[in-house]
Amino acid sequence: MCGVTAAIAVIDGKWKTALLWLLESGPQRPGALRRQLPGLSEKVLTQALREMESDGLVHREVHDTLPLKTLYSLTVFGRELSEALGPVSDWGHRRLSRLTDVQSAS
Repeated sequence: MCGVTAAIAVIDGKWKTALLWLLESGPQRPGALRRQLPGLSEKVLTQALREMESDGLVHREVHDTLPLKTLYSLTVFGRELSEALGPVSDWGHRRLSRLTDVQSAS
């Protein structure tokens, strides 16, 4: 399998890259993540976070308080992936700018 394909397999889906980006700033509760991503359902958030945890990208920490407090944070592996995606993000911004320029010229 190609390395790029293997990397894309763990971030495949509509929300995983956005979740990586949000978790770069530090641990977050699921409710806070949902509020920052309008349109993301609780079910899809839970599924994405479980997949990311299974892939070793995020760490789930449950505090034994009432009510239960769950925090998600990036693992070292997740941070490495996030850093590796930086140049891809830069390329994407250049592409968006280019598309805007083309539309403005039309």
